[in-house]
Amino acid sequence: MNPASLVARRRRNVNGRAVLAVFLTFFGAIFAVNGALIYAALSTHTGLVANEPYRKGLAYNERILADERQAQLGWSERLELGRDGHLRLALAGRDSRPVMGLRVQGVLGRAATNRHDIDLALVETAPGQYEAQGPELAAGSWLIALEARTAEGAQPTYRLRRRLWLKP
Repeated sequence: MNPASLVARRRRNVNGRAVLAVFLTFFGAIFAVNGALIYAALSTHTGLVANEPYRKGLAYNERILADERQAQLGWSERLELGRDGHLRLALAGRDSRPVMGLRVQGVLGRAATNRHDIDLALVETAPGQYEAQGPELAAGSWLIALEARTAEGAQPTYRLRRRLWLKP
């Protein structure tokens, strides 16, 4: 066989059906991969860190002032969280006296999802000591956000947000 007949034979094998099959296979693969990526993007974490971020953004300056007021209080805290779900918060003033009579509420959950969030209402068990009992907790990283108010419905006097690690 001479080389000219091989080229002629190859040209005869490439017809409209073969081109259509390659075309459909290529774009079918593109659509399948795009569909898988779109499904993964829509069915996983939204990336939204805060509820109502626009409204919270409008009140950003007030939040800065609240943080400055909290720093001026000079309060110190001691936070303990056990694997049994027992949470203890001790608040002391600048003069090391316990801070009493607050309503402390918050949320304990995982940093990456809100599926395991636990609402907490801490009760004052001793002067300046606030405690709550939650369910037993798995090992790993937990995020706690607490707000202390002087009265129901009042603006938070003290805010605490901390990432905690529970050992296995």
